[in-house]
Amino acid sequence: MIFKFEPIYQERVWGGDMFSRFLGRKSLPYDKIGESWDIVDRENLSSKVINFGKEKLSLRDLIENNPENILGRNWNKNDKFPILVKWLDCSDRLSLQVHPPASIAKSLNGEPKTENWYIANANPNAGLFAGLKNGTTKEDFEKSLKNGQAEKYCHRIESKRDSSILIESGRIHAIDSGNLILEIQQNSDTTYRVYDWDRNGLNGKPRELHLEQSMKSIDFEDYEPNLLNTTKDIGIETIAHCKEFRIRKCNLNPKDLIHLKDENIDCLLIHVVEGSIMVGDEQINLGEHGMSPYSDSCTVQSNEQSTFLVTDQFSQL
Repeated sequence: MIFKFEPIYQERVWGGDMFSRFLGRKSLPYDKIGESWDIVDRENLSSKVINFGKEKLSLRDLIENNPENILGRNWNKNDKFPILVKWLDCSDRLSLQVHPPASIAKSLNGEPKTENWYIANANPNAGLFAGLKNGTTKEDFEKSLKNGQAEKYCHRIESKRDSSILIESGRIHAIDSGNLILEIQQNSDTTYRVYDWDRNGLNGKPRELHLEQSMKSIDFEDYEPNLLNTTKDIGIETIAHCKEFRIRKCNLNPKDLIHLKDENIDCLLIHVVEGSIMVGDEQINLGEHGMSPYSDSCTVQSNEQSTFLVTDQFSQL
């Protein structure tokens, strides 16, 4: 069994139209969609299953009905699904931001959030901000915020399609304009906005900044990380591995088969970034995702030249 979910769209000041142009999605609810929350289990927001039964059960319903079936024997019905999956249409620059490390998140009334960015498409001159420039001190950066020169101390990397970068809690970051990104992250919605490039939000007013929390969260020894340029060769490679999750990239020829897991081993997620695949009788197309529960095995067959990511090792307590 593979579960597929209905996207939940979020309007953002920096959003655009790449979901329709690149992912082929139709009848979208807003003109400037910045985020599509495709797998989510938050307090007041849970993804709806679109391929199982007449009634649209939510991811929350699945876990409450049988947590061991979905996530394994160590989980109970009140546990949240540990991963949140989003597509980001960054037609304009996102704010400069940081997520609190686990060691201080609770003291700031927040949640830690480590995330991974996979760049599915990038316009010419698109870029990413990740970490600080070599030698930047806390004092340098704090002073730059007061005079509007924060960009001077942030490490900018040129975006490349099919590249990837892990943004761990504490790493200052921003996505520059012209990127379509698959973001796979811890189930958290805590973001501290450091600087917003002196622009207004959708309501015409400046968006709130969180300077005190940000300065406590930023890792001021995190200098100039690199993008991982992933391969197009047929096969499987690991593109991110941290204590919160593992992400692998699979490139398949038409009709190739790959066995990802046996029954009662792990829960895993599949994210198609090129082509289309089959899991049993279910087809998963470009931009779509599937969840293979703990209790089931999972084998994928490609319909065409296909690329997909696999996220796992997040349900091991």
